[in-house]
Amino acid sequence: MKGVIMAGGFGTRMRPLTCNIPKPMIPVMNVPVMEHIVKLLKKHEITDIVSILYYQPEIIRNYFQDGSKFGVSMTYVLASENYDTAGSVKNSQKYLKDESFIIISGDILTDFDLNAAIKFHQDRKALATITLTRVTNPLAFGIVIIDERGKVVRFLEKPSWGEVFSDTINTGIYILQPEIFEYIPKEKEYDFSKDLFPSILAKEMELYGYVAKGYWKDIGDLEEYRQVHYDIFKGKVAVDILGKRQNYIGKEVWIDENCQASDSVEYIDGVVVGKNCKIGKNIKLQNVILGNGCIVEDNTKIINSIIWNEVKIGRSVELRENVIGKNTQILDGAYLQEKALVSDECLIGKHSSLKDNVKIWPYKVVEDGAVLLTSLIWGERWSKNLFGKYGVVGLANVEITPEFASKLGASYGATFTKGSSIITSRDHHKACRMINRALMSGVLSTGVNVRDLGAIPLPVARYQIGITGEQGGLHVRRSPHAPNQLEISFFDSKGLDIPVKKEKAITQLFFREDFRRADIGDTGNLSFPYRTMEYYKEGFFDKIDKNLISQSDFKIVVDYGFGGASTVSPSIFGSFECEVLAINSHLDVNKINEVYTKTNAMLQQLSNIVVTLKADVGFMLDSEAERIFIVDDKGRILADSFALVLISSLLAQTYPESNVAVPVNITRTIEKLVKKVKRTKTAPRAMMEEKDIVMVGNGTGGFIFPQFQPTFDAMYTAVKVLELMAKSGLKLSELVNNIPPFFIAYEKVPCPWEKKGEIMREMIEFTKNENVELIDGIKVYHKEDWVLLIPDADRPFFHVYAESDSMEKAKALAYNYIDKIKTKL
Repeated sequence: MKGVIMAGGFGTRMRPLTCNIPKPMIPVMNVPVMEHIVKLLKKHEITDIVSILYYQPEIIRNYFQDGSKFGVSMTYVLASENYDTAGSVKNSQKYLKDESFIIISGDILTDFDLNAAIKFHQDRKALATITLTRVTNPLAFGIVIIDERGKVVRFLEKPSWGEVFSDTINTGIYILQPEIFEYIPKEKEYDFSKDLFPSILAKEMELYGYVAKGYWKDIGDLEEYRQVHYDIFKGKVAVDILGKRQNYIGKEVWIDENCQASDSVEYIDGVVVGKNCKIGKNIKLQNVILGNGCIVEDNTKIINSIIWNEVKIGRSVELRENVIGKNTQILDGAYLQEKALVSDECLIGKHSSLKDNVKIWPYKVVEDGAVLLTSLIWGERWSKNLFGKYGVVGLANVEITPEFASKLGASYGATFTKGSSIITSRDHHKACRMINRALMSGVLSTGVNVRDLGAIPLPVARYQIGITGEQGGLHVRRSPHAPNQLEISFFDSKGLDIPVKKEKAITQLFFREDFRRADIGDTGNLSFPYRTMEYYKEGFFDKIDKNLISQSDFKIVVDYGFGGASTVSPSIFGSFECEVLAINSHLDVNKINEVYTKTNAMLQQLSNIVVTLKADVGFMLDSEAERIFIVDDKGRILADSFALVLISSLLAQTYPESNVAVPVNITRTIEKLVKKVKRTKTAPRAMMEEKDIVMVGNGTGGFIFPQFQPTFDAMYTAVKVLELMAKSGLKLSELVNNIPPFFIAYEKVPCPWEKKGEIMREMIEFTKNENVELIDGIKVYHKEDWVLLIPDADRPFFHVYAESDSMEKAKALAYNYIDKIKTKL
């Protein structure tokens, strides 16, 4: 009698545990479930085994090799196509044509007496015998009805309750004669239960069913996977357990070789500890399987959990009914609630929390302190904070999904009273439309009204909020920093980014999931304002000297970059009596992608056109009309930081008493050109909050003119530059020639989250005798030179800036402090 192990399944219902291994290789009591099957066959003197492989076959072959280590002879057949169960066995005919054989799945656990089933088959001279068992819920299995001799009289695959005529089911264990191959077509999908057995039953051939006694479990999903371990602890199934059984009365405890365990470990019910494990003090283990090479540190509690090989579990961790994949780290204070599952090679941060039934796919990171409510599948990490520097940012349809957005919208809506109103808007990309609608649904569900502006440039949306009395707003756009990501920005009643306090309130509601839901009659109303553009342009022209610009007879080139500004700005520029050449001036969401990757080439094209037409200035606006690029009348492309210095100088020469605000990382040169300069933090919200300031610039192409609106607006900036040029009579090239050169070095230094505070403290101590400014980070002055250290708010690194009178000196100054940071890591 030969044995055939069906080991080709994908294990889809077992994901994410089967992302990196085939289902027969998932460990049960620290050995692959297929190894238990091999041992069962050997126990019944079936040692010539054919394994049929399909998914990740090399993992099974590398583990079992020729089978000699297990006392059997193993032959492998690799299916070229998925021919289903009977078709795959047909593919193995040359190894099975000479004698009877028994087929068994490689992903079940059973202790059936196979010899009894074989004897039944032989006594009946059967062509095929199906091994049966009785279960309380037969709906998920094939029902088989037999007569008093065991001959099959009826077959039904996975019935409904109305079709349940018996509790006797097909276990997938078959004993077959080699003649069976005559009834299986070659190289065709063909299943035993659905095709072969009904066919031979219809032909009234010798098909029998043997009702076996003992344990049988199809490890078909994660719940069954957990249950099979509990059943072993309860003694429901007889399997070999590796290790030495310990002498604990009333407890089933096995500990394998080379383990170190404190005397204070509390073992409850069943516990299996694999090889080379280290278990700390004051540990509670109840119904736990620890794989080989695991480390469990002090004061940790693990209950009803299965831990695979090489897992490190930190101090004061609590695990409840969890499965943890191999090579995963769970850091101090983490808490995993019931049935949360973490796959291979993940990192669960300190004091993070995984809610019930959350599943984490391989190679993911959950950051320190994060609360994970939904499964983490394709994104790389989950942060403890929803909000970053640019609002809520994530991979489109991966991290920011409609489900996520709906919950986020409800969390935002719940911060307002019922009956309040907010504005929603978006860019023109279809993914942004999808997410915006999900956000609107969430907001409406809390009883808050939504006025949707649709696809509109961000500055126009911000302006609308302050005009018509909404209490807040949100905007969805494709990230200008990473085209595969979306950014969701939230605004207050003035169109400014919401403050940190509001971000925290939304975050708490999101993670607690206790936001209110409105009664059916209190659901928010959805409306669509129609005078948005008119409001914006009326306010725009009220703050601009339109006649002055028209009288200057400028020649202007404007590149709209296929973005949203092309729906608004042409009518603004067209209102001046100037010669305006517009390029890329139609909306095209597909070509916006090119702007991200071809900015330099597009700027060079703009420069060439300015020179050819002898234009006075060239502007390029980003897709959301927040950022501006400038080309002077000589065709010189002005770097962002240089453009800030130039426009500040233009403003100062036009209106000498004007004041400007710039962040702390901008060159000292600006103080030499402008009388009144205020330094701000680098965060956008901080710059938007500046009051009694004529202009704010961020050094990356963003400008704010608070007398119009306190937010970044590239359209207004372009026209304001024209107004200043007209008022002063200056050309940009004249200013460029008069601005002294400046040199700023910049580096990004990786730094773990947990080290940021320590390094800031050390740097404060190190620079206590220096001239230090603490507006944002640590800025240290060395006479005319300076160095700035800022920990990134969203990512694990430091920003280091340094300025000197040459780039060589600036880099040397920066690296002097970078070296000090690295010595602390």
